[in-house]
Amino acid sequence: MRSRYSAFALGLHDYLRDTWHPSTRPTALDLDASSRWVRLEVLDHGQDGNKGRVHFRATFREGKRWGVLEESSRFVYEAGRWVYLDGTPSVTRLKPGRNDACPCGSGRKFKSCCAC
Repeated sequence: MRSRYSAFALGLHDYLRDTWHPSTRPTALDLDASSRWVRLEVLDHGQDGNKGRVHFRATFREGKRWGVLEESSRFVYEAGRWVYLDGTPSVTRLKPGRNDACPCGSGRKFKSCCAC
């Protein structure tokens, strides 16, 4: 999961396609270059034989707008590696206040961190 998040953050289309199960892999990936991924939180995970699941929250920024992608993902272990099968995503917008904690996870106030 962490390697796929890093691939999204770095725009590594080939890696994402290679780690996607062939039965659910899209023919093309349309990654938004304006999205800046800033934080990944793994909320829960588990494994049952060759099946795995990961519930995560990823925070991103598009210009001055903030958002959170939360997903419960399913993975399968095939040919010696884990591949992404599918997930149930939900995207919400964040509107941090100046004195709120910064969504990037720095622990600093928003006004002193990413508000500029």
